[in-house]
Amino acid sequence: MDHVVADVEREIARQLEVIKRGAIEIIPEEELVAKIRKSLQTGEPLRVKLGLDPSAPDIHVGHAVVLGKLRQLQDLGHIVQLVIGDFTGRIGDPTGKSETRKQLTEEQVKENAKSYERQVGKVLDQARTEIHFNSTWLAPLLFSDVVRLASTLTVARMLERDEFQKRFTQGAPISIHEFFYPLMQGYDSVALKTDIEIGGTDQTFNLLMGRTLQKEYGLEPQIALTMPIIEGLDGVQKMSKSLGNYIGVEEPAKEIYGKSMSIPDELMVKYFDLLSGLTMDEVRHIETALQAGEMHPRDAKMRLAYLLTSRFQGSQEADVAQAEFVRVFQKRALPEDIPVFAVGQIELSLVALMVAASLTPSNSEARRLIMGGGVRVNGVQISDSAHMLLPEEGMVVQVGKRKFIRLTIA
Repeated sequence: MDHVVADVEREIARQLEVIKRGAIEIIPEEELVAKIRKSLQTGEPLRVKLGLDPSAPDIHVGHAVVLGKLRQLQDLGHIVQLVIGDFTGRIGDPTGKSETRKQLTEEQVKENAKSYERQVGKVLDQARTEIHFNSTWLAPLLFSDVVRLASTLTVARMLERDEFQKRFTQGAPISIHEFFYPLMQGYDSVALKTDIEIGGTDQTFNLLMGRTLQKEYGLEPQIALTMPIIEGLDGVQKMSKSLGNYIGVEEPAKEIYGKSMSIPDELMVKYFDLLSGLTMDEVRHIETALQAGEMHPRDAKMRLAYLLTSRFQGSQEADVAQAEFVRVFQKRALPEDIPVFAVGQIELSLVALMVAASLTPSNSEARRLIMGGGVRVNGVQISDSAHMLLPEEGMVVQVGKRKFIRLTIA
């Protein structure tokens, strides 16, 4: 029997090493060890929950940090409980918000939920993924059930949340229904008897709420596992579609590859560590080689871009995207599929053309790009924001590294 016990302990250590990689905090780690041991002894997989509030339908690689950890847990034999917050999504998570969020309609929530289901399949093993909609257990609650749920927490505890505390201090409104968001998310863990809940560091309060409510309802409390928030392409702000600093998992391969090549050098190792799928030893080797000057940052970034593109769009698409990048940006050739934009054969301002062709969102942004040296016409850099253009058939306008149009005379 001693060898059986030793085997169990070795497997616990192995699983713990996998789970801890890249994680910020495990609350509490000793209880996680006990849960893994029980799982190995009984043969019952652990239930690992991720809640998705479908307020926005697009998943980017920032989300993939958490999804990747879920996939690792699946590969260890555990089950993922993916909770689509079709009920909580009508309220909206107040995390990081300075004002009350608009409530979504039922139709908006359902449409966004469908998109989430499709996109998470790019990371998770769908055979070991349970999809749940929290309206299943939240909608049937009686008012007496809601009162009992609300009685488990004090207003003072709620105001421990930075967002609520700031708004309260500033005299900004806090709607009562916003207090119910963490309660309902915590109740999801009660309904599903979750063993581990995972989220970004900004979700710690909500994850711990699951532990609190499970204790109140006589269940074994879940483990809160937090993962880092990854910075976007600007290298400063949290990756976000609204900030435009994101890489979407459903974007075309050449976009994923091209955007990955603009990841700041100082963030490369973090991206390799959290998103590439390489082993720790491989990541440390890249880090050491970069620090010693044995690997050029461009070469490391091309490997990262290939790995990310391959992960979300497949190796064949990644091969094509990399070949196109080398052809266009290293050999200074033009892309093969430049969009055509029709214009009249009359003189017009370059700024107006850029906005009309959706190369930039506004005149001010167009002028900024021109003066910054980011605009070329037939390969010639234009730096005068008042530049007037006489269109010619086949003329190519390039904005930044990846946006092109080819003019045709209408």
